Amino acid sequence: MEVNAPRSALRLSLGPLTYYWPRERTLDFYEQALGWPVDIVYLGEIVCSRRHELRLADWIALAERFASAGKQAVLSTYELIETEADLRIMRNVVSNDRFMVEANDMGAVRLLAAAGKPFVAGPFLNIYNAQTLEVLAEAGAIRWLPALEVAGSAIREIVRAAPATLEAEVFAYGRLPLAVSARCFTARYHNLTKDRCDYRCLEDPEGKALATQDDEPFLVLNGVQTQSSRVHSLLPWIGQCVEAGVRVLRLSPRGEGMDKVVDAFARTAAGEQGVRLPQGHDATCDGYWHGRRGMDLVAREAA
Repeated sequence: MEVNAPRSALRLSLGPLTYYWPRERTLDFYEQALGWPVDIVYLGEIVCSRRHELRLADWIALAERFASAGKQAVLSTYELIETEADLRIMRNVVSNDRFMVEANDMGAVRLLAAAGKPFVAGPFLNIYNAQTLEVLAEAGAIRWLPALEVAGSAIREIVRAAPATLEAEVFAYGRLPLAVSARCFTARYHNLTKDRCDYRCLEDPEGKALATQDDEPFLVLNGVQTQSSRVHSLLPWIGQCVEAGVRVLRLSPRGEGMDKVVDAFARTAAGEQGVRLPQGHDATCDGYWHGRRGMDLVAREAA
């Protein structure tokens, strides 16, 4: 296993919440996160506009609290715009004059560029090369996340060719958001329509797990988003992340034990050896980083 990089080379970010939790559970989660060793916190609903336990005013209030705690707060936009109401909410996020925005679709990029606002180019923009980054940098991007399936070696080459003003961030922990669709698969699972879903996502705090006919874990349904059933982690490969030019590691929120996950990454990034993820949060895949199938776990082979 590799030697870990010094903490000064990296920052940690807490990605946007992808699941639908009751209001009090969400607020309690972020109350705890105020004391976690993360440098950046992404806030806002990105998956489905029917999820409205928290409104934009609530997300902005949370952003104010994180900013007061010395962390950078970023408001994230939807990964898929379907309706006029979605567009209106996205415009309201973009037009806020207090916090930076993570753009997850090109409509948000266009509005941010027109307003002359710096932004984060999110993972749902599907960035695969330096040419795309040049376009986004001209539009105002100052940080970017590659598409999830881009290998670490490819990220290294993109960083070398990209404008020096851009900071690279990677998805370093959590279930991988593999696809987004206009159809709500959670509603479909319950024989409901998307517009009359009864908010069934609230019943599944980490999505609804699916298995194959052989009873092997397969995917996780999360409303209109489909996630990997396996938990992706770059904890053993932090040194490689630094060598590739990555400066921010994104940790995607989970329902339980997230404080211990953050602690493990913070300690490893600081140079501590042999740190493990908490029980029940062990990595079960890291293949994409190594240019292999996303479901592969190279760390197990290396050990």
